[in-house]
Amino acid sequence: MVKHQLPRQIIWDQAIEKEISFRPVELEADFEMLYQWHQEPHVIPYWNLNISREAYHTHLTQFLQDPHHSLHIGLIDGVPTSYWETYWVKGDILENSYEYHPADQGVHLLIGDTQYLGKGYALPLLRAITKLLFENAETEKVVAEPNFLNKKMIHVFEKCGFQFQKKIPLPGKEAALLFCDRNEFRQRWHDIHAI
Repeated sequence: MVKHQLPRQIIWDQAIEKEISFRPVELEADFEMLYQWHQEPHVIPYWNLNISREAYHTHLTQFLQDPHHSLHIGLIDGVPTSYWETYWVKGDILENSYEYHPADQGVHLLIGDTQYLGKGYALPLLRAITKLLFENAETEKVVAEPNFLNKKMIHVFEKCGFQFQKKIPLPGKEAALLFCDRNEFRQRWHDIHAI
């Protein structure tokens, strides 16, 4: 499988009347912002990265070098608001949890900028990145495995079109395995377009 990448597109979300885009994480430029986001009280219980700056720098460096992951900053009208990890299920620990297809892709997210919390932005952002993941013609399924205790995030995934499959054990958490099918997603969100 080739290195995981995300298409560079701007999505217009008419529900919030804003532009949504994603750009690759840059280690030095984004380090402080991402470190701060991972220290936020709403993030710590689910990401377990409330570690020293040095340890976080090592973690981020290693993740950026991993060929089957891709790290992104989510932007709303050009403002960084969120952090995203997209990945091939093949080669990930998740491949042991279900019968995957080699083109299945997964996604992790957090809203980092607290000014954007509780304002209905998680769903439009998730819709946009899921659309971009389905730009890969071979991908029929996007998967997610949020912490089973993170009911708010599970609710957002389900509103986007992800369906709960089962509870699975993963390192550091019990996760809810969720699947989003390409055809169902496109039928539900047929009016999402790149600009």
